[in-house]
Amino acid sequence: MSFPDITPALKAAMPDLRGRLLANQSLAELTWFRVGGPAQVLFTPADEDDLAYFLAHLSSDIPVHVVGVGSNLIVRDGGIAGVVIRLAPRAFGEVSANGDIVTAGAAALDKRVAEVAASANIGGLEFYFGIPGTIGGALRMNAGANGGETKDVLIEARGVGRDGTKHVFSNADMKFAYRNSGVDASIIFTSARFRGEIRDAEAIRARMAEVQTHRETAQPIREKTGGSTFKNPPGHSAWKLVDAAGCRGLRVGGAEVSEMHCNFLINIGDATAHDIETLGETVRERVKANSGIELHWEIKRIGISASVSFRGAPQSRARNDDD
Repeated sequence: MSFPDITPALKAAMPDLRGRLLANQSLAELTWFRVGGPAQVLFTPADEDDLAYFLAHLSSDIPVHVVGVGSNLIVRDGGIAGVVIRLAPRAFGEVSANGDIVTAGAAALDKRVAEVAASANIGGLEFYFGIPGTIGGALRMNAGANGGETKDVLIEARGVGRDGTKHVFSNADMKFAYRNSGVDASIIFTSARFRGEIRDAEAIRARMAEVQTHRETAQPIREKTGGSTFKNPPGHSAWKLVDAAGCRGLRVGGAEVSEMHCNFLINIGDATAHDIETLGETVRERVKANSGIELHWEIKRIGISASVSFRGAPQSRARNDDD
């Protein structure tokens, strides 16, 4: 599938643009699932000023989406109409530490932020070592793991609005909730400042090692996956509900519920985005029928659903061992 090429019109309307515009660019390579259709336009801004200039001159009727490293994302098979913005690490990935404060661009990997903090003897950010995303995504969804969350350490975040206006948000302004931020969804975060605590270097490294060991032994991190699929309902663990509903090992086409950790969906080789999303919805239905609890997606799903033939009924390969 391809979209009309609107890049010539965009370039004509933005003569001073310094970033890169690509028409009908495949997005599958930018997601951990390795599935999905193209972006009508993929824009990579040169810096924050370039991003603000682009948004200020972009027609308000053109949709805008933002992607990071695609670790918690499904791009649907029909692709994404409008503009997809990807902040490149070269322009938005710098991380630095000063005293007990860490400053990071929105394209910086969460793991990198933890590493820079540790090198400066700053504790409290070790939980980022176990999150395979970027700071932009962490700000949007209050990313957390192993007992820590973004809301616990954020001082302030910078972002650009849909009209090109730059904003600064305090921790309170972010209106953090479980796996969510209350900031307007059109804001594109560009950087953030965090405060940790000066601690013993060996203790920080030991904690990071614990986080990494947990990921390697409990999660299918070497598979084509999208991370945690569903949010934990209050008082419950999503994986336990999925397991109790008999969904461990369940398949739709080339997508499978991980047998290692059944709150993870994996592409076992030739899955489409349709396979993965259908599998997720099937799991939600079975959990609701079994427990009465409705699971909510943690993975972000964007784009247009293509007409894809259904490639077989779900097949169950349940196992009884614990995650």
